[in-house]
Amino acid sequence: MEKKVSGKHSSMNGFAMMKGRVATVVLASALLLGGGLTAQAQNAALTTCSQSAATAIPQNPNWKANAAEWQKLKGEITLYMTNDMGRNGYYDQKPIAELMGRMAEENDFEAVLALGDVHHFMGVESVTDPLWMTNYELMYSHPELQIPWYPILGNHEYRGNTQAVLDYSKVSRRWQMPARYYSKVFADDSTSLRIVFLDTTPLIDKYHQDTEDYPSVRKQKIQKQLAWLEKELAQAKEDWVVVVGPQPIYADTSKDTVERADMQRRGDTILRRHHVNMYICGHIHNFQHFHFPDSPIDYVVNSAASLSREKVSTMEGTQFVSGEPGFSILTCTKNMLKLDLINGKGNVIHSITQR
Repeated sequence: MEKKVSGKHSSMNGFAMMKGRVATVVLASALLLGGGLTAQAQNAALTTCSQSAATAIPQNPNWKANAAEWQKLKGEITLYMTNDMGRNGYYDQKPIAELMGRMAEENDFEAVLALGDVHHFMGVESVTDPLWMTNYELMYSHPELQIPWYPILGNHEYRGNTQAVLDYSKVSRRWQMPARYYSKVFADDSTSLRIVFLDTTPLIDKYHQDTEDYPSVRKQKIQKQLAWLEKELAQAKEDWVVVVGPQPIYADTSKDTVERADMQRRGDTILRRHHVNMYICGHIHNFQHFHFPDSPIDYVVNSAASLSREKVSTMEGTQFVSGEPGFSILTCTKNMLKLDLINGKGNVIHSITQR
């Protein structure tokens, strides 16, 4: 997303935005850590934080014009997919969060699937870490985003207290994370969709070896998760099956090749054996779509919903790439599964359809 700042008024607007963000962080810290606040003071502080977050970024005038097109994205089951978000509202996080809320006014979203790295860079320390407010609660405060969020752990969460990420389910009504890996079925009168959430960081050897930065990875058992995945996919009877995880199986990236190699030999063999429809991930901070003649699976990298990496190239199997930030919308009917990739301006830049 291009940003231009010039002149006195732009400087003043930037200063006001910075003041708003500082106020948000201070008040959020008081809410979570200042146990001496009365209930009235807490409510006042939360209102001030919400107003600061809501007014920090003006609404895009094109959004109203796009509303009719957004309504066409609805399916019998409609889900958001977002990842690599947590930047305390900086870069494109807040504008994209506002966009997601505005788009949700035009569609009936059932849930948000958060595919890792809600918190950069060191995860969270506890369920009362102020980052819960500045990375999540105040960023996604739009009324239409007060729906269930189903998260998974990214590698940045593994740099902190991963148990706190699970335990936040006891704090927030919308944060629903029953385990490190799990399955969720969405069903309508005429169609059903199974989402299988993987904990992919422990499936990659390099994270087991780096005990200083990722101390809790070595506690996770690779074969236990793979056996669970095999069983979960074998019993899946839904119309559509989509598997999600933070790390990619295929991607153009400067990240270590061994990451994708581990995912291919451990995860992809199981996904292909059970003919899942899609594998969708994050981690790379840009959009990529792959399809291969020898596999029915569409492999998709979802871009960052804050800071993207613009440099991305094609490779074998590439169907589409884009360095823009954004998110995705997954929809289905009985006869169609569709993933729309949305940029930070609210435009569909690529669609993947299976029938």
